[in-house]
Amino acid sequence: MKHDEFRMVIITGMSGAGKTVAMQSFEDLGYFCVDNLPPALLPKFVELMDDSSGKLTKVALVMDLRGREFFDQLFATIDDLTNNEKIKPQILFLDAQDSTLVQRYKETRRSHPLAANGLPLEGIKNERELLEELKGRAQKILDTTNMKPKELRESIIERYAVNEAHPFTINVLSFGFKYGMPIDADLVFDVRFLPNPHYIEHMRPKTGLEEEVSSYVLKWSETQQFIEKLTGLLDFIIPHYKREGKSQLVIAVGCTGGKHRSVTLAEHLKEYLGANYRVNSNHRDIKKDKPRTTEIETKT
Repeated sequence: MKHDEFRMVIITGMSGAGKTVAMQSFEDLGYFCVDNLPPALLPKFVELMDDSSGKLTKVALVMDLRGREFFDQLFATIDDLTNNEKIKPQILFLDAQDSTLVQRYKETRRSHPLAANGLPLEGIKNERELLEELKGRAQKILDTTNMKPKELRESIIERYAVNEAHPFTINVLSFGFKYGMPIDADLVFDVRFLPNPHYIEHMRPKTGLEEEVSSYVLKWSETQQFIEKLTGLLDFIIPHYKREGKSQLVIAVGCTGGKHRSVTLAEHLKEYLGANYRVNSNHRDIKKDKPRTTEIETKT
């Protein structure tokens, strides 16, 4: 059996962020799922997959701080598996804003596993500190703050459904920094240093999808130098992402409002990368146009 036929996803993240829904979603995709697996048993699952004669090729394992006495072993175990030619674990980290997690705990009347005095917010803060390194190692981070269970399920199925007809995919996202950073981006580039069409009155209501705006953004020498350096970087790193088994890459380009410069550059990247890869573009904040006096949003 070829090594790329083996799939192992480690589901982890903040308590209350949706790990149960995530596990059920992977079950729907035909994954063999185990909840609250001690990290020390991870190598055993690799052996089981290898010895199953093709019967156990997709596994999703929930690992969280309920078994925190074993949790320190997880990093060492994952490091041991990095040289395994047959299985390279993919980490899915589920996150949500503190206020959302607190509300979910209140609705379920559950106590946080790390809240010594029973206050959910204290437990959440402790958990964030303990999971910081693991979050940094994750191949995919999903923010479930504004997601209903059905939306989380659909998002997981979309990302992890096995469909050989779809090759490695790049998603180029434009956004406005004043509306918050996209938490699911793999790479983020800030183009706020480029000349801004917003200050040209007749261009202000237009977007980077329109010729006049895109031509204005692209005509500057600093824009062309930036594109040359950025595309050179992407040409170098994207093949390495593919080699590590990443099926999707999210490239985010941000300007102040997400309407002019970021949209123009995102579309330019889509066209450039589309020569060699399957590329989609999405413009998160292109329809937002808030007055200056409005409080800046931090939600994505």
